[in-house]
Amino acid sequence: MRVAYFDCFAGISGDMTLGALLDAGLLVADLQRALNGLKVPGWRLDVARVTKQGIAGTQVKVLVDETADLPHRHLDDILALLAASDLDEVVRERATAVFRRLAAAEAAVHGSDIAHVHFHEVGALDSIVDIVGAVAGLHLLGVERIVASPLPLGHGFVRAAHGLLPVPAPAVVQLLAGRGIPVRDRGDEMQTGELVTPTGAALLAELADEFGPYPPMTVHATGFGAGQRDMPYPNLLRLVLGETDEAPAAAVSTEAAYQADRLLLLETNIDDMNPEIFGYVSQRLFAAGALDVWLTPIYMKKGRPATLLTALCAAGQADRITELILLETTSLGLRRQEIERLCLPRTIEQVETPWGPVRVKIAYLPNGQRKAAPEYEDCQALAAQHGVPLRTVYQAASAKA
Repeated sequence: MRVAYFDCFAGISGDMTLGALLDAGLLVADLQRALNGLKVPGWRLDVARVTKQGIAGTQVKVLVDETADLPHRHLDDILALLAASDLDEVVRERATAVFRRLAAAEAAVHGSDIAHVHFHEVGALDSIVDIVGAVAGLHLLGVERIVASPLPLGHGFVRAAHGLLPVPAPAVVQLLAGRGIPVRDRGDEMQTGELVTPTGAALLAELADEFGPYPPMTVHATGFGAGQRDMPYPNLLRLVLGETDEAPAAAVSTEAAYQADRLLLLETNIDDMNPEIFGYVSQRLFAAGALDVWLTPIYMKKGRPATLLTALCAAGQADRITELILLETTSLGLRRQEIERLCLPRTIEQVETPWGPVRVKIAYLPNGQRKAAPEYEDCQALAAQHGVPLRTVYQAASAKA
């Protein structure tokens, strides 16, 4: 199995990832050829050999034509761009998943719906090239498994479209919490601003199989991707490529493999609360980052009817979810257990129906088959707008998918 280890001793960003891939053996011509599949003009790659604190590496800049029309994009704009591209299918699906994960983090930070997230820096053309280029580069190098080190987080502030934001940026922390990614602090004297960018965090949050020390492997290549700033230490991302004797899981295509997450299950039995409150509590838990919330009718001692309230969340959200349950319900405590969730990889595609576009969630089974599920909100909106039965719109979207 071909393994890539991201040694993020100085952090990670999109351009540092591109530089590390090129430094480790990816050919510039192959990367450029893959990125041309985006079919988006107005940019070019600037690749240079540089040194950071005496260590040589490759620095990549995505130079954008300032005279071109470069609008800020919403998630749907980026997904449409990817869907219309000539990218390899695996690259398109993985890049789509990265952007959707990033959109979910931005939506949580700004308290908005994922469909209405307005990308700023990450929606810019250079960041789109960074993300698609990183996914394409890993695919071209034949990487089957990705492991990353714990991520160092800086201190201070960074200027963004919304003004000054604390470092690490809120979207970065949300991405880390969504996967339970380990972090570390090198000390204030070694920090000079942002070390992990939203682009870098999104790439690892979506693509990395695990986080920790170097995995057992035979090393075949290594490369350094250089950051744009000069730091008191080498501002580099080290990528190590190697082989293990382990066979790829289930001997199926990478996009069909199961994705595993370590999550926390929080639950409590409630028999003395107005049932009307459960809906409100569920909404608050979802807004706070819960991945799922459900209610189960149960019977407690002496045959008393009650409700089992259960919330599923990442480790980073557990304290907030716990606080909300104890604050908003009559519960005096709750149970907490760590679980492993296995889920199918999925992407979001858009299909056209006679009444308008509908987003469809596509899941990939290990045997290569696909499952499709139209987005309820899209179908509901079109049904109400055109006065047709909801099931008619739903069936049309399913058939098209």
